[in-house]
Amino acid sequence: MERETLLSKIRTPHKAGRLLLGPSLQKGAFDSHAVDCPFLFCHEGAYWMTYVGWDGIGYRTGLARSIDLLTWEKQGMILDRGPAGSPTAYNIAMTAILRENDLYGTGALKRINGRFIGTYHAYPSPGYEEGPGQIGLCSSTDLFHWQVEPPFLRPEPACGWEAGGLYKSWLMEHEGTFYLFYNAKNQPKGGWTEQTGFVSSPDLVNWMRNPGNPVVRVGPAGAFDDFFASDPCVLRLEDTWIMFYFGNSSDRHARDSAAFSRDLLHWEKCGEVLIDVGPQGSCDSRYAHKPAIIAKGGRLYHFYCAVAPAADPRQGEIEHGEVRGISAAWS
Repeated sequence: MERETLLSKIRTPHKAGRLLLGPSLQKGAFDSHAVDCPFLFCHEGAYWMTYVGWDGIGYRTGLARSIDLLTWEKQGMILDRGPAGSPTAYNIAMTAILRENDLYGTGALKRINGRFIGTYHAYPSPGYEEGPGQIGLCSSTDLFHWQVEPPFLRPEPACGWEAGGLYKSWLMEHEGTFYLFYNAKNQPKGGWTEQTGFVSSPDLVNWMRNPGNPVVRVGPAGAFDDFFASDPCVLRLEDTWIMFYFGNSSDRHARDSAAFSRDLLHWEKCGEVLIDVGPQGSCDSRYAHKPAIIAKGGRLYHFYCAVAPAADPRQGEIEHGEVRGISAAWS
């Protein structure tokens, strides 16, 4: 499929212009300060979104439900922190569940041995993404109760691009092989870059790093993704794989774009910003990033994390300097 045809199938120029899911602003709630990292799917006649809540200490994971993709009802927290001393003592952020691959498909989940399979990342210290992140799997029969396995993927010092820590992951299966795409940073502190690579497995147990990592790299100086090329969401349109990702640049803004591949190994950036930041005063004036894609009735919906500075840090029962939630745009 030609580039312009591909772009015409993934452009979503019509923004909601508001948060569709926001923080609770309730002191002590798992999502008191921020809502982040949407993942969309269809299940039992409704649309669902897992999301990550931040409470000023660390991440936990919630679930929301919708009939029309525009009005959402929170269902509560589904992944809580682990016991003291465990890898998830301060953070557990689920970012994907194994689902069908087709871009314009139903967004239905897959089961392995009767269970849904999710992937999460966790940071070892309290605070906002403090310390080198790790990635693990979790599983469930009902989406509300999850069995959490210890992290299986940790930063590899010998792989310089990911030596500083791991971030958001995307789990998929194709022709009997499981792929876990993830972004990572090259150093733990100060001016790091983030790029995207993957590991693969025949059985969800034994994983191998792709020797060609990272497969989506930061762009040249001045590009919209010259600092970060992050948060992969990988789906297929006919014979082409599409990785939606966000770029963060030296202008201190983050925007969503995409890259194309025929084989999941070699990727070519589409060369276009798909979701740009909005003007001052909009819900996404600072960041429009972290893509989550689903289709409904032939229309493509591109959900993303929208961030803007807070007009007043006193928000509800909390104080926080920004407003971070979930918005969307559609074709």
